[in-house]
This record gives sequence, C-alpha cells and structure tokens, in this order.
Amino acid sequence: MFTGIIEEVSTVNYTSDSILSINSSLVVEDLEIKDSICVNGACLTVISKTNKSFDVNVVPETLRRTNLGDLNQGNLVNLERSTSVNGRLGGHIVQGHVDGMGVISSIVSDGDAFNLSFEADEKILKYIVEKGFICIDGISLTVTYCDDTAFGISLIPYTYSHTSLGDKIVGNSVNLECDIIGKYVEKLISRSM
Repeated sequence: MFTGIIEEVSTVNYTSDSILSINSSLVVEDLEIKDSICVNGACLTVISKTNKSFDVNVVPETLRRTNLGDLNQGNLVNLERSTSVNGRLGGHIVQGHVDGMGVISSIVSDGDAFNLSFEADEKILKYIVEKGFICIDGISLTVTYCDDTAFGISLIPYTYSHTSLGDKIVGNSVNLECDIIGKYVEKLISRSM
C-alpha cells in the first residue's frame, strides 16, 4: 500500500523489453530486493539494486495499462516506497494498481497554482468525484471538477516543483488510479440488486 506522497523524483536509467532501471539517491537507501515500489503510480517489484539505482520487472499487463512503456532514458519518474505501518497516511489509500491512462488536455496558471485538466475514458471517470481523491502518476491529488469527458486538479507550487507533473505538457499521458472505495461500493451495490 502507498499514500500518493512522492518521496523522490528521479530519472530512468535504462529500459529493456521487461526491465525498467531507475536512478535513485533517496528511496534506494533502504530498498530491498522483492520490495514493492511505486513508479509513476504503478506498484512494481524490485529485482536488483545498486547503491545508486534499482531494477523492476515490467510485464505486458503493466505495459497495457500504464505509460511505463513510453519511458526513455532520462525521463522523470515519481517514486514512493510502500507505507510503513507506523507511518503517517498523508495522502489516501493507493494500491499502485493503475486503472488506465488519461491525457493532459490543459494547463492553466491560477495565481501560484496550476489547474490541470485530464481527458479519460468513461470507465475511469465514473469513479471520479469532485473533492474526491485521484492518483495521477503516483501522486495523491484532490479532484476540483469532473464531467462526462474530463476532470481537473489544482497543483500547489510544492507539488508542481517536487513531482514530475511540473515537467508535463498538454498531450502527455498519465497513469490514473481511482479511489478503491468507490469500486468496492459499486460491486457491493450491484450484487445486492
């Protein structure tokens, strides 16, 4: 489990058919082989590490549901280690199980903040509600609006400068994970009908 509070923004070291290698100075410190790590919102398993990088497997299912297959050497990625039982839950419950991708449709300055809009498929939008949670590339964010084709968030200056969202432009894809509670409620209600 993760919280969506990014610990480190780092770069891709290299990619191959099923391996993603990530440079790291912070999260790699206490990372162990077999640990879960959240990379741009996707929960992956560490398969090897050095004191400056770690490698994870990226299987076809992950490549189909995420934008990890589009990553190249030097691209920025958001990193978060799994939540410690004695730690704070600063964001929301994030599983690292990406539901699908969205596309940035606008970025508008709003004083010190930036308002970003995202287009997404209806199967994802049905779980997004105004003032609810959304996980975008592993970042826990609050939804500012939602309609039938898009939703928006407002980035505070800290999040803009301390995550990879500050490096994105209109047309870039992002990984989306909806709040798990809505999915459970939907399933429970559909079974009781």
